[in-house]
Amino acid sequence: MPTSYPKDRFDDLPHKLDRVGAHRAPGRKGRRWVAFWWALAATALLVGVGAVGLTVLNNRLNFTIPGISSETSTGTEAATEAPTAEAVPTAEPTTDPDASVTVLNGTATSGVARSVGELLTDSGWSVGTMSDADTEDITTTTVYYADPSLEGAARGVAALLPGSAILLSSDFAGSDATLTVVVGTDYAMPEG
Repeated sequence: MPTSYPKDRFDDLPHKLDRVGAHRAPGRKGRRWVAFWWALAATALLVGVGAVGLTVLNNRLNFTIPGISSETSTGTEAATEAPTAEAVPTAEPTTDPDASVTVLNGTATSGVARSVGELLTDSGWSVGTMSDADTEDITTTTVYYADPSLEGAARGVAALLPGSAILLSSDFAGSDATLTVVVGTDYAMPEG
């Protein structure tokens, strides 16, 4: 068998061809840099969105740059005065016989709502419902009112129940009563 083959057209190929036998066009220059820049842009976008998200959620993200002070004063300015507290006017305690009162027992002792209801009725108040509260662990007797114009009436009821508090709240606004008294364990029932 002969070891030498006859010369043909494929033997005259230039030696500088890098991709012999490939049917692809040569790669463009800078193709890998495009992928790098896209990755860098995506990373910067994610970092920016994360920083804004943290700022919105936490509202405590502070960037301190050395040499820049957040205060513009030079220290020679006079100290500003603290705002003075103004007295908030409170309504005078009143008795409103047209205002309906609901009394709820927030203790484990039975008969407390009836006792407070009778006390309020004897003092000129119109007591509607006397019942037990949802819980029995209320510590402070509280008079709830939903309308700020009823503060005087709430103070009038609270004056009859020593140590009680008043609270402007819409917790009992759905009831038919104007005022709601939730009796706590601090209420001392009268003897007898």
